[in-house]
Amino acid sequence: MNTKNGILSDIFKTDRSGAAPGKLRKTSISQQVYETLRERIILLELKPGQNLSRAEIAESYGVSQTPVRDAMLRLEEEGLLVVFPQSKTEVARIDVDQARETQFLRMSLEIEISKQLALSDQDEAIEEAQVILRRQKSAYDAADLVYFEELDRAFHFALFKAARMETLWSLISERSGQIDRLRTLNLPDAGKANEVIEAHSAIIAAIKDHDAERAEKNVRIHLSGTLGQLSQIMARNPEYF
Repeated sequence: MNTKNGILSDIFKTDRSGAAPGKLRKTSISQQVYETLRERIILLELKPGQNLSRAEIAESYGVSQTPVRDAMLRLEEEGLLVVFPQSKTEVARIDVDQARETQFLRMSLEIEISKQLALSDQDEAIEEAQVILRRQKSAYDAADLVYFEELDRAFHFALFKAARMETLWSLISERSGQIDRLRTLNLPDAGKANEVIEAHSAIIAAIKDHDAERAEKNVRIHLSGTLGQLSQIMARNPEYF
């Protein structure tokens, strides 16, 4: 799966703004390097087991090695990089146990959020999620899976935002690298992208109908999809685990 090497300043913005390596903004350089490397790991442009050179990354982005080092330390803390002191740094293999833990946490929170939204009288709160869903359908029609996956995360963030629970999304996102990589492997499978659109549509419909029970059911089914295909994903991609 291909993606741009540029800085994704905010993965939840849907205008696809970015900049090429060497054109980093002058502020928060370490954060930008972190976001870019993390996105490239999640999208599997940087593959598990791949060696990363701090010096080469610094040169490609036109920065010193200090922000690259800081970004790599954060990615190591998230389990996305393995740093061998005085030796090398590799992209970590996908940790299935951590993926399961994160999914359990996310499902628990998102079920409650969807129920809360369904029981509220503020239908306008989910307008952003509806806009993102329309864009996701367009990305699907254009066979743009990179943008589709970006919008997938944006859709779920919009639900947290609608419930005024953005901080909880940040908590999940910090641990989501493993499950997000599994989704990247799962998304190209036949029918998967259309399944995602149908699931998102069903969640929105249940919330708009103020049907909390149906909203919970739809979220549970949707978020169980990738782990339900785990054995097949691992069998096709053993080198990633």
